[in-house]
Amino acid sequence: MSSSKKIKVTTDYFENGADRGGILGNRIILPENYMPSIDEEFMNDNQLEYFRQKLINWKSELLSEATDTKGTLSSEGLQRPDMADRAQVEADASIQLRTRDRERKLISKIDAALRRIDLKTYGFCEETGEPIGLGRLKARPIASLSVDAQERHEKMEKIHKDE
Repeated sequence: MSSSKKIKVTTDYFENGADRGGILGNRIILPENYMPSIDEEFMNDNQLEYFRQKLINWKSELLSEATDTKGTLSSEGLQRPDMADRAQVEADASIQLRTRDRERKLISKIDAALRRIDLKTYGFCEETGEPIGLGRLKARPIASLSVDAQERHEKMEKIHKDE
């Protein structure tokens, strides 16, 4: 036996500005066409919600692509009578699997970014504690280092790689 709850939405909620943004329970309702701006407090609730939604949508797209790949690979099969056809199918499958593996790693970075949003540390460099910057976060929402810290990190990787 299941019970269903009815949610009553009163008009006063909308009259108080929910259609322009606000808070519904613990969720932030973003204003329509909201875009983070440098004119507002860095990593305020609206900005955190904007990036949370962006990351969740990105993760959803990646998971959908992975499901599509799984279906494609299992439906195609690798058995082909012609050697060239079989080689092409195997090469295509290999490329798809490498792509999905990179995306799997990306999903773990997305999950880490979502945890930082929950902890309210998102948008701040993990190395210096300084703001990462909206431009960098819009371009790479999983960024955890500022541009300067990322450059130092890459230089150190290159130095140690050459040794």
